[in-house]
Amino acid sequence: MEYLKYFSINLQLFADDGGGEKTESATPRRREEARKKGQIFKSTDLNSAVILIAGSTVGIFSFAYMTDKLEQFTVLYLLHRTQTDFDNAYAFQLLYESVLLMGKMLLPIFLTTFIAAFLITYLQVGGLFSTESLTPKLERLNPLEGFKKIFSKRSLMELLKSLMKITITGYVVYTVINKYMYIFPRFVDMDIIASMVICGSIILEMALKVGVVFVIIGIIDYIFQYFEHEKSLKMSKYDVKQEYKQVEGDPQIKSKQRQIQREVAMRRMMAEVPTADVVITNPTHFAVALKYQAELMEAPTIIAKGQDFMALKIREIANSNHVTIVENPPLARMLYYTTKIGDVVPEEMYQAVAEILAFVYKQKKRA
Repeated sequence: MEYLKYFSINLQLFADDGGGEKTESATPRRREEARKKGQIFKSTDLNSAVILIAGSTVGIFSFAYMTDKLEQFTVLYLLHRTQTDFDNAYAFQLLYESVLLMGKMLLPIFLTTFIAAFLITYLQVGGLFSTESLTPKLERLNPLEGFKKIFSKRSLMELLKSLMKITITGYVVYTVINKYMYIFPRFVDMDIIASMVICGSIILEMALKVGVVFVIIGIIDYIFQYFEHEKSLKMSKYDVKQEYKQVEGDPQIKSKQRQIQREVAMRRMMAEVPTADVVITNPTHFAVALKYQAELMEAPTIIAKGQDFMALKIREIANSNHVTIVENPPLARMLYYTTKIGDVVPEEMYQAVAEILAFVYKQKKRA
């Protein structure tokens, strides 16, 4: 063993300093703090898909209304207002009515997509307002951190999603156009309104189909974001221990505080024993001290009680202060288990306690 003295090992190197493996699930406090900082999980792809489907659905149902309004506007300016001079007032009126027409046509779609975006975001995130993510941070300018993000699992997932969306969108556009390929040559013989109606319905069908597929991708992305978020919130055993100390306090300090409180309560209780009228004992395992002042108390009150060592101390203090000690094992046990310090004697024990107090008072008068 002689050679061991040449080696110096610092055992602190093996202590958990907070850099341990993060294997513990996040605590409620950790989740709450992360949420306040804006660290939440949501799928932007799911948002986009729901908005696309909502807008496409409303577009399909309101398409007849939009084409009707557009036809009325076209007829008005191509047939009925052709004789009007094209001056500044006419140009302003044309611009004003064009903007108003576009507003009436697109308002249902804009309103629906806004409500859909609000609802899907609320369902994912809930009510949350945080400016933490907008706060400038110097580590974001670190090129090494940026390089890590480029080749991270999240970036790879985003690349796969983008490729998948491009592929699916291209396939849907191809199949829909191929489906209506026979119609395109007939546009030569159709009027403008009919051509616009057909083109609009084809575009809306593409959007609706793409939206449905994007919802599936969004759900997959939502699940992925959930697991990534849970992984980012994981804590080490050291982190959990430190958080517990911050919230609940150091267990050793709390244990010491409870010990001090017990000692103070014990000293206070023992200080009350000399003022007792009687101490009822088991005789060795239990001791209960009673006090009764008729003008102040409605019934005898328990001012001290103890078991084993505490019972012995109560008897010693009672003997040294000439407090009467009465042995009544059943009553001593019942009072010990059914009452607390400061409680009055229960009604069902009035008779037994009254007899003991009467005996004590008679003894004092004789003395």
